[in-house]
Amino acid sequence: MKIYDLRTEYRENPIGLAVKSPRFSWKMRTDEKNTVQNIYRIEVTDNGKTVWDTGMQESRDSVLVPYEGELLCDETLYTVKVTVWDNYGRAGSAETTFETGVFDPQTFRAEMITHDFEQEETACPVFYKNILLKGDVKKARLYATAQGVYEFAVNGVKAGENRMTPGWTSYHNRLQYQIYDVTEQIKSGENLLEMTVGNGWYKGILGFMCTPDIYGDRVGAFAELHITYEDGGIEVTGTDENWGVRTGEIRYSEIYMGETIDTDAPQIREGNVSVKDFDKSILTAQENEPVRITERIPAKELIVTPKGERLVDFGQNITGLAEIRIKGYKGQKITIRHAEVLDKDGNFYPETLRQAKSIDTYICNGEDQVFLPHFTFHGFRYICVEGIDEMKPEMFTACVMHSDMESIGSFHTSNKKINQLQSNISWGMRDNFLDIPTDCPQRDERLGWTGDAQVFSWTASYLRNTALFFSKWMRDMFAESSLEKGVPHVVPDILGSYSSSAWSDAAVIIPWVVYQTYGDTRILEENWKCMHEWVDYITNNCEENGLWMTGFQYGDWLALDKEESADRTGATDKYMIANAYYLYVTDLVKQTAEVLGYEDDAAKYASLYEKTLDAFRREYYTETGRIVSETQTGCILALYFNLARENDRGRILKTLLTNIENHKNHLATGFVGTPYICHALSENGAHDMACTLLMREDYPSWLYAVNMGATTIWERWNSIKPDGTFDESGMNSLNHYAYGSIGDWMYRKAAGINQLEPGYKKILIKPMFVKGIEEAEGTFESPYGKIVSGYSCKDGKIHIHAEIPANTTAVIVLPEKGEKIEVGSGVYDYEYDTGTSLKTLRFSMDSTLSEIVAEPLAVQMFNQFAPGMLDGPMVQMAMQMTLAEMLGAAPDARPMFEAVVNALNAQEE
Repeated sequence: MKIYDLRTEYRENPIGLAVKSPRFSWKMRTDEKNTVQNIYRIEVTDNGKTVWDTGMQESRDSVLVPYEGELLCDETLYTVKVTVWDNYGRAGSAETTFETGVFDPQTFRAEMITHDFEQEETACPVFYKNILLKGDVKKARLYATAQGVYEFAVNGVKAGENRMTPGWTSYHNRLQYQIYDVTEQIKSGENLLEMTVGNGWYKGILGFMCTPDIYGDRVGAFAELHITYEDGGIEVTGTDENWGVRTGEIRYSEIYMGETIDTDAPQIREGNVSVKDFDKSILTAQENEPVRITERIPAKELIVTPKGERLVDFGQNITGLAEIRIKGYKGQKITIRHAEVLDKDGNFYPETLRQAKSIDTYICNGEDQVFLPHFTFHGFRYICVEGIDEMKPEMFTACVMHSDMESIGSFHTSNKKINQLQSNISWGMRDNFLDIPTDCPQRDERLGWTGDAQVFSWTASYLRNTALFFSKWMRDMFAESSLEKGVPHVVPDILGSYSSSAWSDAAVIIPWVVYQTYGDTRILEENWKCMHEWVDYITNNCEENGLWMTGFQYGDWLALDKEESADRTGATDKYMIANAYYLYVTDLVKQTAEVLGYEDDAAKYASLYEKTLDAFRREYYTETGRIVSETQTGCILALYFNLARENDRGRILKTLLTNIENHKNHLATGFVGTPYICHALSENGAHDMACTLLMREDYPSWLYAVNMGATTIWERWNSIKPDGTFDESGMNSLNHYAYGSIGDWMYRKAAGINQLEPGYKKILIKPMFVKGIEEAEGTFESPYGKIVSGYSCKDGKIHIHAEIPANTTAVIVLPEKGEKIEVGSGVYDYEYDTGTSLKTLRFSMDSTLSEIVAEPLAVQMFNQFAPGMLDGPMVQMAMQMTLAEMLGAAPDARPMFEAVVNALNAQEE
């Protein structure tokens, strides 16, 4: 038995940790089945001195066990040793370290400094200071942040690999600082410290109106260098009025607009430094994984367009930067423009960027150079290059940038198009989780829309470890929410718009997702006030009937069942959606109170839920179970959120299926209905229809975009039309992850990986077959270890494979068997005979009547079942209708249609 992956606050050997009670997690690896932890012991030492020893604890806890020892000291290296004994009497141990930072930010000596350059100066200021060190350095730690975005260099070498630091927070309430180990860069004697600051999100252009100076009109720099000498002496140097400031090579930098770098003797101007008023209490140590370049993609193809534009295609829509390697002539100007797509004629098409120019400009100095912007990022697949006469593929590299969260989930099938869909979902997350969960990475927006993040949060938390990322973002949501105003639509809030269902509900749903996925109760504790106050806000704004019936609502955003020119909110009653979510989050708040041991609150919200559910049913359902909004989303919410009366669920499911059939077996849902449509179908006896929707290849469907060459998820079902033209609404991102929420269904239903207890302490393995996918497998690196679930169904055999990590248990439900198999950890394989074939069939309910009656057998069967049916005068009008469409007018024909389809497919075999 081996203990591995020992971490402190989700991190490996962190430095600068400012958590007073850090939590420890570890995993067990063994070949012995049914292994659980019986006893653990945690020992924490400071230079050999024990500061906490749990002793032998009889417990199966191995995830996020909180430190309860002596008060931790600033800037101290602690060693952690964990020893575990399992139920077979075997022992294993592992060690790690963590280094604390500064617990009280008020103790920093540094000041926030700024410059006196005029407002018209666009060059990024470079704050600098020469320091003289008096001896050999044992340890050097740099603490740095900015009002803006910064890079810090010590003796000309950049500190760390992080980008776009300090990230985007609610700047007036919270400002992150980063901690760097710069021991190797510091030397005895003279050292040059330089801190370059760009406008970033603090001062730069932001939002639909491209508004500058939202948080302040002048950037600031804050840094403190802590030197520990070999002889034990300590020296601290911080930013103050004694620093200098000058302009440098970065002549212009804006996130939306791009960056200009002039290396050909740019005019360097000296300025004066002054101290800004700044409240150090808002400083907080880095909370989430920093943004980094995580992948480098070489140029795939050089293209000359019909218009003569010279392009580089990287083959993948990404968020990041294009790196250029060149030896140009002195003064040579290179211009790089960015775009996600080419138009139908193969020309460069930057219109999806709206007002965001996304242009990088470089001035060469005549030497071998590598150009890469510092304080911007772009959403692109293609770059248009001007100013280079002889382009070669090896000159260009796409640098992928996002928050460097650990990849923990995978999903792979025998179907190439579904695999591409999974790739698109994964890339959509990577491209849009850049310090905050943005809606899109390319245009003049890139905001932390709460609704987009909420609907995608389950999928995101399967693909990558989002615990730290969402914890950080939720702290900003907490800071900008209140009982009086509610919860913002975007976080950090630069729009000043608050409180709409499905969007503001992120305040409750996302902490719950993190808790369920990783077993993290601290995010519930931290956000309890924000969570229950959001429900309280809704309650305070309900009318006499106990329902929320006022205020702006996004509804089922971008749904297809209503003319977009109306308001883009879909046909489902907006207040039905609002109250469905009101009930959903009220129930989650009740459950959160139970987890936290708040019994009175749990009883209060349980009572509120029951009262509101009764009001909801009286308002939105007739006595016979008809819904006010008989839309797909109306039915989905009734089923998935368990709002319908039990005896009405059958009718509502039938209404949903009829609606889908009337849409030619296609979805018509927007941001609200899409995440749940396949779940609602699979969980209510209509799994085949869920599979049909997943496997559709024409508009609207997930695979339509795949067939159109998408490498990310689109904002709209038809962002690119079949003829190659584009939606021209002015809101048409090709990298917008919300509809990627189907991923959650793919992992839970197709792969069959589900948590029965928070953090996957108890697991449900229940793969469900998908017609057209003969093999599927999902993997998930849970807090306890790797979970694997996969199926193969072909050649008359079913094979199920499952891997359950140590210290967990699982329930396995085999397809076509039904019984529940209780197991402990280990590897499990099951193989048995079947008559099921998952091969894609030629004929289906999506076949047109003309395709069906082209087969003599079908004509024979129709004449037998419904004599004269094919002779009627109306039949010619129905020839181009699918069988599913025809069921809308003749639902009783279903058995006949299914019999014909089955017979034709049997004939094919």
